[in-house]
Amino acid sequence: MPRKKGRKDAELEFRNTVLADALQTQDMAAVAFALRHGPTVVPLLRMGARDNPLDSGEVWTYRDPDTGDIALLLFSDAAHKPATLPPGVALQSPAWLRAFLQAHSDRITTVFFDIAGPHPLQATPADLLAALDL
Repeated sequence: MPRKKGRKDAELEFRNTVLADALQTQDMAAVAFALRHGPTVVPLLRMGARDNPLDSGEVWTYRDPDTGDIALLLFSDAAHKPATLPPGVALQSPAWLRAFLQAHSDRITTVFFDIAGPHPLQATPADLLAALDL
């Protein structure tokens, strides 16, 4: 029996609607829940190798030219990523986010969600790690 196609089969949805809803209400408990139970869209400087499932690519971060502070930008939906950032994105799990923040929390000073809107939020890596560990 032929399958009905509404979208391309290979097309992935790079979004977390629960996180988008939580950002809209600015409810930190809901944001924490969304981060613990769903993926996060991460901008990539370099895409991972298709043949290597262990290669998740190189995460793009922003370095403030005046202070040297490093910010991690995360998104609830790839559509919210500004076009000025590198075009690649990855959909990363809560475990990946925890591991990344733990590995780089000494260098990352802040994390921005949906920095260009529609509902931006800012947090420290320590606050996000605490939210992920609840």
